[in-house]
Amino acid sequence: MEKDPGIYVRHILEAIANIEADTAGYDFEKFRSDRRARQLVERNLEIISEASRRLPAELKSQEPSIAWQAIAGIGNILRHDYHETYPTVLWETCKKDLKPLKDAIGRIGTRVGAVRRRKAKRT
Repeated sequence: MEKDPGIYVRHILEAIANIEADTAGYDFEKFRSDRRARQLVERNLEIISEASRRLPAELKSQEPSIAWQAIAGIGNILRHDYHETYPTVLWETCKKDLKPLKDAIGRIGTRVGAVRRRKAKRT
């Protein structure tokens, strides 16, 4: 049984919100020196990666500007090459990549909600 894609939308948005909260008020130097903040970001990026893999391809195809393969891939890097995780990569991901992803996931969430509402009206 396939799960509701809205679940994965919520997981991604929650993980992004966690990252935003955990890095609020940080500059790169503070982030680089704060092991706890880096680990929190890593964990939430793993969640984003895994949840993005579970979104249906037809939903992701409606957001072609998002590098879905790279998002899925970062989870593998964080899990398997954890010893090579560089603070610079994490920081750049937080500062450059999360906003476009958050916007795209918001649009997907709206479409998923709209589809659910249409189906509910038919029954």
